[in-house]
Amino acid sequence: MQNTSSPGTTIFVQALLLTTLLAGSLDALSAIIQFTASGNREPARIFRYIASALFGKPALSGGTPMVVYGVILHYCIAFLWTLLFFLLYPHVPILSRQPVLSGIAYGIFVWIIMNYAVVPLSLIGRFPSRLQPALIGAGIIIIAIGLPISLLAKRWLRPNASPAP
Repeated sequence: MQNTSSPGTTIFVQALLLTTLLAGSLDALSAIIQFTASGNREPARIFRYIASALFGKPALSGGTPMVVYGVILHYCIAFLWTLLFFLLYPHVPILSRQPVLSGIAYGIFVWIIMNYAVVPLSLIGRFPSRLQPALIGAGIIIIAIGLPISLLAKRWLRPNASPAP
């Protein structure tokens, strides 16, 4: 059986998956560090919280399966944000010309959409927001999601080229 994918498509998929893995891992690690630095001793709670977006409050007291669902959901979300940026990259010239500014702007965009649309529409619902945690959260998303996605897109993808043949 022959491989019918073009080299460009293969590079796109590899870059997409590696960037997703890196950005998702950086974001998870940042959350774990922030969570434990604030005195919490059970980082698995982070992933049960993420799982509660789909399963509601019962996920918060769930065991290992809810942690696994939370990890999977976390990486699915990272994949979707990476995919969106990678699909826009060839068509929006500023993304390749200004990768650091693009990464910062994309991180802010991701934070806004997650906190004011995705989370409120999930089973988590609205949560009170305070300025300091909001700024810390936005900073984490910029550093862990926006910048890695933008910088790796610059490294792997060509502007003005479609990812598929």
